[in-house]
Amino acid sequence: MMMKDQAHRVRRTPLRLGILTAVLTLTLGTTTTAQTPVRWSPASTAPVALPVASIATAPQAAPVALPLPASIATPPHSAKTLPHGFDVRLFEAMAQQIVANQRVPGLAMAIVHNGEVLSARGYGITDVSAAEPVDGHTVFRLASLSKGFAGTMAGLLVNDGTLRWDSKLTQYLPNFQMSQPGAAQQITVADLLSHRVGISHNAFDRDLERYVDYRTLTQKLAAAPMTCPPGTCYAYQNIAFSLIGDIVFATTGAFYSQEVQRRLLKPLGMNDASLGLEGIQSSARWARPHVRTRGGWASVTPKSTYYEVAPAAGVNASASDMAQWLIAQTGHRPEILSAPLLATLHAPLVSTPDQTRSSAWRRQRLDSASYALGWRVYEYAGHRLVYHAGAVQGYRGMIAMLPGRDIGIAVMWNGESALPSGLLPTIIDRAIGLPAHAWLDVDVETPGMYADHSSDGLPAGTVAGSSAARAAAAPL
Repeated sequence: MMMKDQAHRVRRTPLRLGILTAVLTLTLGTTTTAQTPVRWSPASTAPVALPVASIATAPQAAPVALPLPASIATPPHSAKTLPHGFDVRLFEAMAQQIVANQRVPGLAMAIVHNGEVLSARGYGITDVSAAEPVDGHTVFRLASLSKGFAGTMAGLLVNDGTLRWDSKLTQYLPNFQMSQPGAAQQITVADLLSHRVGISHNAFDRDLERYVDYRTLTQKLAAAPMTCPPGTCYAYQNIAFSLIGDIVFATTGAFYSQEVQRRLLKPLGMNDASLGLEGIQSSARWARPHVRTRGGWASVTPKSTYYEVAPAAGVNASASDMAQWLIAQTGHRPEILSAPLLATLHAPLVSTPDQTRSSAWRRQRLDSASYALGWRVYEYAGHRLVYHAGAVQGYRGMIAMLPGRDIGIAVMWNGESALPSGLLPTIIDRAIGLPAHAWLDVDVETPGMYADHSSDGLPAGTVAGSSAARAAAAPL
């Protein structure tokens, strides 16, 4: 099955938003653990890079940021309140009901608010054939939720001054070709990360599913028909998007998976997280993928295919990990991800109107939809929502942040079912004070039965989200 966030048509945008004019300069952070060199053994699932001899070394360049509308710029943090009746226990009870009677085998959910972990738990089982309970440290495959990591990784290199958002792809891959003369030379880093390469959506994904290797697929892009000049229209990609991994290799000398581990996963305390098939299979506890059969759910061996495109779909993580990722993406780890960088990553670049019609909650709640740098940006009932979803065989996931309420939510599950997707709009509606809507068809038991649970994986007596909890999650 094709890995995708949704199927998309090509959409045109009248101009390249912000590539030519820099109005917000990203600040260069002081030296932190995010920049401290660490030795890592190369992951066997690292993306295949073109030979070093074929990569041109780009000159050092001052960072260039994309312009932000005044309403998008991130203000200093102040505590945001949630409406009366926002009860995390209710959402935990809903998650528990979703896995009841194996409506889906297992599920993990993280909710953060004001930089604190409200919940990071697991529900259900890892495998119907060898059942173990899912907990807060059970690892799931993230699929396209990985794209936010790719955009963020590129942003760190922009902050370093070793890359620019308007750097051309061919500065790093001079032999890369497109079907129209001169088109390859127009593609920028920002174009790759916002799906504005100029070819049809999900180009060559079917070949990827047939186990064609990544290197061959990047060469096949030279034959892909052009639907528009680069930078002027949107079409969702996995293979072309993952060329950012080759740029990371060219600028750092390290494989993409190594750099994501060194610059993001370890500094943020995402201690269960990994990249690649070997990464998830070596996890202490991981959720097996499940497909439906006539006899019910059946666990299957995870496919290696989309791990070949690590920037698009290579990350694995637990609920505990995703809580830390949400805390960082909502601006509470400025020593690693600065506010100007996050504002740039989350700023809409190209309209994606099909997203407003692709599901019931989108049709009823979304006023507009766009794509940023590895993230989707929606107007949800008048509130800005930063979002992404993902799917590969046997796994589904969603992540969302409401900057106006300083809340973040991530939900992952290990079965091919749309049922859990209703959790997200249910939580968002409560967070912005909308009346309850039946996005989720489950019977919820009294939330009180979950009131006294302890936080998964934290020392006894530790409050989730407290400074002690942060210390418990921090890298050794």
